[in-house]
Amino acid sequence: MKKIRKEDIKQEVFDLYDDYAHDRVSRRLFLDRLSVYAVGGLTVSSLLGFISPDYVKKIQVPQDDVRLNSEYITYDSPKGGGEIKGLLSRPSDAKDKLPGIVVVHENRGLNPHIEDVGRRAGLAGFISLAPDALTPLGGYPGNDDDGRTLQRERDRDGMLQDFIAAFEYLKDHPECNGNVGVVGFCFGGWISNMMAVEVPDLKAAVPFYGGQPTEHIADINAPLLLHFGALDKRVNEGWPAYEAALKENGKEYEAYIYENANHGFHNDTTPRYDREAAELAWSRTIAFFEKHLK
Repeated sequence: MKKIRKEDIKQEVFDLYDDYAHDRVSRRLFLDRLSVYAVGGLTVSSLLGFISPDYVKKIQVPQDDVRLNSEYITYDSPKGGGEIKGLLSRPSDAKDKLPGIVVVHENRGLNPHIEDVGRRAGLAGFISLAPDALTPLGGYPGNDDDGRTLQRERDRDGMLQDFIAAFEYLKDHPECNGNVGVVGFCFGGWISNMMAVEVPDLKAAVPFYGGQPTEHIADINAPLLLHFGALDKRVNEGWPAYEAALKENGKEYEAYIYENANHGFHNDTTPRYDREAAELAWSRTIAFFEKHLK
């Protein structure tokens, strides 16, 4: 079987995967369209395997890393899904209270990659909470296809309330200094933007390629750091209007558009990952949280 390299894959394949991952095409139609690109020794199955996430080999910070105290907890979300499970992570050698970060998953529940991001935030000197909005439906089911199906069963405003409740849990946690921000990816980017609108005490919000709010921009108090992939036309089309509203209302924000980067460029478990863009965006994110939360 031909070994696939990222440079062998046409941009249309990544765009097609984005449509599939965001429920704009069915799996059957996705595979039918993918077959168009199965040429030159490539097969549909090999293409599918290549663009699908690999959670086994890509974990950067293992669950049992001795540098961390990382554990699953539950917290109450009375306006959302009830009792929500999340991964709580913080440095094992912390002596003082820590700033908090809510880490918000994509549109498929708390998968191993987002748990890993939560642990990365813990290693960076924060107390992080990565909730699973699929908890009321049994939690992340072990694969992203079923995770997306489950997440469609939940109302997204109800899920927003789950992450707002996570903010309140962290803010009141005895190991937290009370300053809490949010970072989210894709669906989680939308949640991050909406928490900036809905939560007056939020200290910082970092949406990665997230959908934008269209109302109540004047209610935003938190400074924003926004990350976009230049090839992500779907999400980026809403940015000019959002930026204009932020400027009109005098809001504090920084925005970066990463050249030649796709939607999902931070996720290192798929070939959409752009290492240079991801590492730069994450370093900017940690510096932003250090500035506004510590």
